[in-house]
Amino acid sequence: MVRSVKPYIALAFVYSALAGCSMFQREERPAWRNQAEAVCLAEKQVHVSSYVQPAAPIDGPGICGMEHPFKTTALADGTVKLDSRATLACPMLPMLDRWVLEIVQPFAQARFAQPVVEIKTMGSYGCRTIDHIRGASLSEHSFGNAIDVAGFVLADGREINVQRGWKGSDDQQRAFLREVQAGACTYFTTVLAPGADAFHYNHIHVDLARHAMLRDGTMHRVCKPLPQAVDTPNPNFNAAPPDQNAEGEDIGAQGAVSLAPLAVAAPPVSYAPRPIFKAPPKSSAFAPPGAIGQTSLTPQYLPQTAPQEDIDVSQFDLPAKR
Repeated sequence: MVRSVKPYIALAFVYSALAGCSMFQREERPAWRNQAEAVCLAEKQVHVSSYVQPAAPIDGPGICGMEHPFKTTALADGTVKLDSRATLACPMLPMLDRWVLEIVQPFAQARFAQPVVEIKTMGSYGCRTIDHIRGASLSEHSFGNAIDVAGFVLADGREINVQRGWKGSDDQQRAFLREVQAGACTYFTTVLAPGADAFHYNHIHVDLARHAMLRDGTMHRVCKPLPQAVDTPNPNFNAAPPDQNAEGEDIGAQGAVSLAPLAVAAPPVSYAPRPIFKAPPKSSAFAPPGAIGQTSLTPQYLPQTAPQEDIDVSQFDLPAKR
């Protein structure tokens, strides 16, 4: 009887071993991530320089990492430095460049008559769960597909801090932060700023995650809080110096004008993000028309990848934790 049982025990052990190989096989990184990196590289969307350097592949722990990471210390052709070196996947870099050049800088010129020269960050690549919550899904930071922006430094050294400025007493800083967040929602698929949830009170999170598809074949975007129209007028830096009337009272613009004229007019400040996963078309320059203080929406400021009619903003009410 013992002899007849032994072959079955051995056979069971073999089957168990084979099943174990399948059971404990390492999870693979979603294919679309490597594909997005490959397309970015093939199209030469990132140019190696003194401030953008390729790094060795990051493989794990788990499925964290990327095939072709880049160590980055500056954006926008080196004109805007990062306060710390960021490790990012290839697709994030050109999108960050475009956001800085086409949104951040024009609004900085319109609001402060000077460019942003540095971006304060709170993290890029890091293998972790969403909002560091145990048991949650992996964050886009785990794939170099996200970055957290804590503030902006202007050419005169002034810092616009997201936490302090979002609801601060400076009207221009509040308006600027809402404008750059709203603009980010037309470039990135996830944008979370103060008011999105308890985890994003002090920074603006942007990433290129792939969310659920809509029936029309486009993709959800997560943009929180939803962009609102900004009615704070831009300072008129081109105004003439104040004059004196017969009674000796100041008339005209308030205060002496010592700042240089604006290089560009103010971009629009009221628009809705598009629920699509497609990069905005490349543009040779950001040259918005109109006078300083313009607040109306013109179609040219939105990615030309969907009709310009209004969209149902309720579709953006998705889980915001990133």
